[in-house]
Amino acid sequence: MPWPRQGKDKSDLRVLMVHNDYGRPSGEEEAAESIARMLVEHGHEVHWLRKSSQAVLNSRIRQVGAFFAGIHSCSARREVARLVDRLQPDIVQVQNIFPWLSPSIFKPLRLRELPVVMRCPNYRLFCPSGLHLSRGEICERCLGGKEYWCALRNCESNRVKSLGYALRSTWARMSRAILDGVDMFAVLTEFQRQRYLDGGIPASKLAVLPNSFSVDTANAPNRLGTTVSFIGRPAPEKGIEQFLLAARALPHIPFAIAGNPICTPGIENRLPENVTIHGFIAGEALEQFVQETRILVIPSLCFDSFPNVILRAQAAGKPVVASRLGPLPEILVENETGLLYDPYDTEKLVSAIRKLYDDSASCRRFGEQGQRRAITEFSQEACFEKLIALYNRARETKRRRHALGASKHRAKAECEREVHAS
Repeated sequence: MPWPRQGKDKSDLRVLMVHNDYGRPSGEEEAAESIARMLVEHGHEVHWLRKSSQAVLNSRIRQVGAFFAGIHSCSARREVARLVDRLQPDIVQVQNIFPWLSPSIFKPLRLRELPVVMRCPNYRLFCPSGLHLSRGEICERCLGGKEYWCALRNCESNRVKSLGYALRSTWARMSRAILDGVDMFAVLTEFQRQRYLDGGIPASKLAVLPNSFSVDTANAPNRLGTTVSFIGRPAPEKGIEQFLLAARALPHIPFAIAGNPICTPGIENRLPENVTIHGFIAGEALEQFVQETRILVIPSLCFDSFPNVILRAQAAGKPVVASRLGPLPEILVENETGLLYDPYDTEKLVSAIRKLYDDSASCRRFGEQGQRRAITEFSQEACFEKLIALYNRARETKRRRHALGASKHRAKAECEREVHAS
């Protein structure tokens, strides 16, 4: 039964945010924290259940523990039960559950009839690795309940890890713990929504909730900058090799990378002379990096969800060059806020960078138009309204199911009474 609220304005929400941080900093943590800040700024109450995978990176023992925890975790189930009993939240928002939380957390939430929203910044419900990428190429072999392909193709370049990912995804699908335990799935783009529909998620359970940024962080686009920049994880699937090839083809233009080089071992030893790598940076250092940028490049070779860095660049009035893949053409308006090119076509990437870099008027125009679009469609105020509408849909869905269940229970009890009376 839902708990009665006491001593609290009914218009305020008490939200429990549930997330398993990745081993290294990622955009998912930034996005989840942004939503939490947004809720608090609007007078709502936010609590966290948060785990971290950082300790798993260099520990064989913890990797074994993570293998089993990702399939089922009694401790996570008990922890969630105790926490919700104490906090009595109005709604639970879940993001990443692997490995330490697992699908096990949904049963106590369902038993307490709590409305649950799951934010889906990747494709992990259908692809064990979450990227639809295998051996550097787009791969959809696991769709339709064929997660074993992750192990057969060794998609994680680690046999044990690939097997673990395949097993936990298979169990999550077969047990229906996620599908039955989540009232609303929040995807980031229309492209991703279609993928989830194709994967079997009912349309009634899907809503688009894009990433957002604070309008207060927007800067007047009056500084061109000098560098062509890459921001994020410099990994093969993010197109870092294409970025470096473009840099070699344009030696007179300074290129810069803001991201942890550990994602691509040895990258620091083979950088062209015109490329500078800054490592992972955040806060004011990242803002300064963006200000020094003339063009942001998103050369992804996988299905991104919604790169936060696009909004960060547009807020600063910077044009974007991106691969024409996945949701990127939906986020970036070609010839209005930037340029698109076909993935793997390095010549087209080089041409787009050269064309835009040498045309300061187009850089300014694209930057100004990108900033206006970002403020109109992706400001925190606009996205907050969508978030609350999403929460309300989840709560209404849960109320209807509870009412239906109660009605069925009464009907069954009435039938049993009639049988005994006769």
